[in-house]
Amino acid sequence: MALMLGVALGIAVLMFRLPPIPQSPAYHHFSDQRAWFGIPNFLNVISNLPFAIVGLIGVVFLCQTSNSPQQVFIDPRERWPYLGVFIGLFLTAFGSAYYHLSPNNARLVWDRMPMTIVFASLVSAIVMERLSLRRGLQLLPWLIAFSAASVLQWYCDELHGHGDLRVYAAVQAYSALVLLLALLLPARYSRGSDAAVIFVLYALAKIFEAADQKIFSLGHIVSGHTLKHLFAATAGYWILRMLQLREPCPEQFIAG
Repeated sequence: MALMLGVALGIAVLMFRLPPIPQSPAYHHFSDQRAWFGIPNFLNVISNLPFAIVGLIGVVFLCQTSNSPQQVFIDPRERWPYLGVFIGLFLTAFGSAYYHLSPNNARLVWDRMPMTIVFASLVSAIVMERLSLRRGLQLLPWLIAFSAASVLQWYCDELHGHGDLRVYAAVQAYSALVLLLALLLPARYSRGSDAAVIFVLYALAKIFEAADQKIFSLGHIVSGHTLKHLFAATAGYWILRMLQLREPCPEQFIAG
């Protein structure tokens, strides 16, 4: 816990040593703006469908485990943060599709808000499984509230002419680093290395996002932002796959 708090403090200090980061208007000018079937920015809109599929399957899976004789979770309360992950993924499909139909800052709020639910819930799940069940449960609502507030803080600042993405960027960075920190902590389930796969998939999604124009220029087939959606959804699928395949290691159970 001290390690995770130390990393959080380090990211906070780093972010606030940087100058404010406003949302660039150019962010909304995606390279692939082709309209198909009367839908503007078609591929960037439709590529959100995997989020909805993974999120829905994940919610159904977790609901089924509550009545299953198979022990998927050592403690049934451990399903709550994963429920947040999959609900967040499901909502991301609609929020991101809504944003990409007509990209602007007001719609971007609804794109980013569901993703903060995913980030916060994943951090809570890792704390719950690697450190303390009680602390992970206690942190879950506070992490979701803080992460969502980072989006509202950015947008309110934008409305007042001085947008600042530093807190939201810190939330994303910390959530990704926690996946790596998880590899250093004792696991009470098998397939602990899947955290590294999820981290790599999300990192690739961010790289594709940054290389949106360059990727689209390679034949004008698909843009980097469309690939970002697909790889981020794959990261969500990998979380589901991990839950479906892993097995409890009761000797590593942390009750406190």
